[in-house]
Amino acid sequence: MALWYRYLSAKQLAALDRYKYSAVDTNPLSVFVMHPFWNFLTTLLPTWVAPNLLTFLGFLLLMLNYLLLAYFDFDFSASAPDQKHIPAWIWVATGILNFTAYTLDGVDGKQARRTVSSTPLGELFDHGLDSWACCLFVATVYSVFSRAGNKGVPPGVLLVLLYIVLATFTLSHVEKYNTGVLFLPWGYDVSQLTISVVFITTAYLGVETWHKALPFGILYRDVFITMIVGCFTLFTVPQSLHNIYVASCAGTLKHGSVLEATRPLVSPVMLIALSSVWFLLSPEDVGRTHLRLFLWTVGTVFSNIACQLIVSQMSSTRCQMLNMLLPPLALITLLSCNGWLGRAEPATLVVYAMIVTVQHLHYGICVVWQLSRHFNIRTFSLQKPNSR
Repeated sequence: MALWYRYLSAKQLAALDRYKYSAVDTNPLSVFVMHPFWNFLTTLLPTWVAPNLLTFLGFLLLMLNYLLLAYFDFDFSASAPDQKHIPAWIWVATGILNFTAYTLDGVDGKQARRTVSSTPLGELFDHGLDSWACCLFVATVYSVFSRAGNKGVPPGVLLVLLYIVLATFTLSHVEKYNTGVLFLPWGYDVSQLTISVVFITTAYLGVETWHKALPFGILYRDVFITMIVGCFTLFTVPQSLHNIYVASCAGTLKHGSVLEATRPLVSPVMLIALSSVWFLLSPEDVGRTHLRLFLWTVGTVFSNIACQLIVSQMSSTRCQMLNMLLPPLALITLLSCNGWLGRAEPATLVVYAMIVTVQHLHYGICVVWQLSRHFNIRTFSLQKPNSR
């Protein structure tokens, strides 16, 4: 038992006993296409299948996608014109795996309601894994366009795109932290279907397709970047501000002051700021020479921040302002940018990546264990622990 740590306080556990899930999904694609499809698939599932098992299986498929492409394209250059390209069957597999994972993410909640097994653990497990999957999505799609050549996506641009994806996820949960309602972002369903189609298309037409110029010399790369930036600036941010404004007018905001309302933004902003400084000023240029590891590290730290935010907004407790994984990052950034790490900088990134990964896994496993014991349930089974 020395390996276990009770990350959740008694106050948080007591509040989770009273918690009720509240979400709004107004995306036409989701409402009129995907939800009917998921409802049908749910009727085909055996009633003994635990929702958390579906959630975890979906995440494992995304991780398999990530590992497959990491094996064939570790430095994100395989899709460049002068490189050996990723085999077509890998693109077919990744397209199928991505769509299957997306489908499992859609049916897990419906299976929970169908089997009358909805718990706060299920929501935290689902959204916590989703927060970690953000960096997996960005990294896998990047292999389509490559970092190399004048038609590829520069690493710095990719990092900004990752920040936008992380910010989108953060804003939806900051909304819930303040309003008590999770407004599901429109871009998620569109992005998942688009990613699956792009992977399958790449298998049949080749990566060269995405390097061809469109009318007026526009590249698919430019369309891809414009869609992400445009969706964030024209839809995500305005919708978040609107939802919070409506709650304010209705007098249903959970936090009256601006300081309390924006507490969840402090750690994500610090993460973006520190990682950006390290990326731009690194003497060894570790952000570019070790791009995959750098993205993984940023994504893992973010997931830890997001999970703690999710716990706070579900338990209606005050959000932690400074995540404990950020001070070491600040120290590393300071030492690195002043040249004090020297040639040990890449090794420092490796060590820090290992530390944050182990810490995040420990946090997740311990929280799941603690909630499973608190609610007297098994994480991956609908059978009660004390039943025979």
